[in-house]
Amino acid sequence: MRQAVAAFFRAKIIAVVGASRDERKYGYKVYRRLKSLGRYTVYPVNPLAEAIDGDQCYKNLAALPRLPDAVIFITPPPRTAAVMREALDLGVRIFWTQPGAESPEVVRLAEEAGAVLVRGRCVLVTDPEEFS
Repeated sequence: MRQAVAAFFRAKIIAVVGASRDERKYGYKVYRRLKSLGRYTVYPVNPLAEAIDGDQCYKNLAALPRLPDAVIFITPPPRTAAVMREALDLGVRIFWTQPGAESPEVVRLAEEAGAVLVRGRCVLVTDPEEFS
């Protein structure tokens, strides 16, 4: 798992699927945390939001201006699986599922694709410096 976390934190462009405008939700907290680190280009992905903190929000991964190196999910498992398929089709191979976003199908999709998958950890309490 350590190598998977390190691979995620080496990414330069990260898409946050399930980013939220609601400051109380984890989708907002994860987006803000990754953005506040200052080391990533972070894109919020939520088909129901126009903007988050003044940043343009994107309806799906295909709408992003640049392909992400990694995708983090704060979504229900069926949505996670659907967007992971989209990401794999686009060539993304590094994923992080926040607690509650994972399912056996998501794990199977990542394994079959030979993708890196961080699971069972929360990015909000994981220090990227420990994995540099």
